[in-house]
Amino acid sequence: MITLFRILSRLPLSWLHALGSVLGWLTWLLSPTYRRHLHENMQLALGPTEARRVRAAAIGEAGKGMLELPCIWLRPLAETAARVVKVSGWELVEAASRKGQGILYLTPHLGCFEVTAQYLSTHAPITVLYRPPRQAWLQTMIEAGRARAQLHLAAADLSGVRSLLKALKRGEAVGMLPDQAPRTGEGRWLDFFGRPAYTMTLAARLVDSGASVIMVWAERLPAGAGYHFHLQAPTQPIRGTIEERALQINQQIEVLVRQCPEQYLWGYNRYKGRRGSEAPQPAAAGRPA
Repeated sequence: MITLFRILSRLPLSWLHALGSVLGWLTWLLSPTYRRHLHENMQLALGPTEARRVRAAAIGEAGKGMLELPCIWLRPLAETAARVVKVSGWELVEAASRKGQGILYLTPHLGCFEVTAQYLSTHAPITVLYRPPRQAWLQTMIEAGRARAQLHLAAADLSGVRSLLKALKRGEAVGMLPDQAPRTGEGRWLDFFGRPAYTMTLAARLVDSGASVIMVWAERLPAGAGYHFHLQAPTQPIRGTIEERALQINQQIEVLVRQCPEQYLWGYNRYKGRRGSEAPQPAAAGRPA
């Protein structure tokens, strides 16, 4: 697999996206489970009409996301960063840097989420939370592809959380995928597009550090033309209890997804339960909740 990744990394991004679109459709056709998750998640979040409108594009975009990884991970950082051809909202980063209290970048599974930390690391140090995969070869790829001069990895465990806190205390940036399902005991069941989803609370806890919160995502441009980097402030202050803040972060993710629903990773089973932490059941009719 590593050899295959190295071969793919040599191909132009336009080729990888074209091949990825085919791969996306093959995955959709051959995997009933994936097909069901994608259909159910889109229907719930967007409604039947909008889900039908963006479904075909979403299937292709998911495949592009898989096949763009080799060139994001294995090409030189300068080459990877150069694929970001347009940036909107950089003034938010400049304002947050002047405050000197660190920046919390929240990047959902939208667009090319792998390029965000790579690009940000060309401007300042950033520590990124990640969950080590089970496959040894993939772990090797992640370590080789994500670890750059100013990009530091923090495993999703207690030591990793300490690394994030230390980075914020130094006034540096940290990044994470706030819509990733956490382990049992590390989340709360909170609404996401109107349905309970087991939601991480770590991002909400880090808001307490005083860090500036910036939502960031990289929009895939047509025909492999590169990426449009979007940096956006939350539409409302994130405050309150841990649970309230985590719910507000879910709502901010919804705002981003609605901007480009075809590039959200709808096949990711966002609503999956964890053993020992089952989703709350709706109250029976006539009984108190």
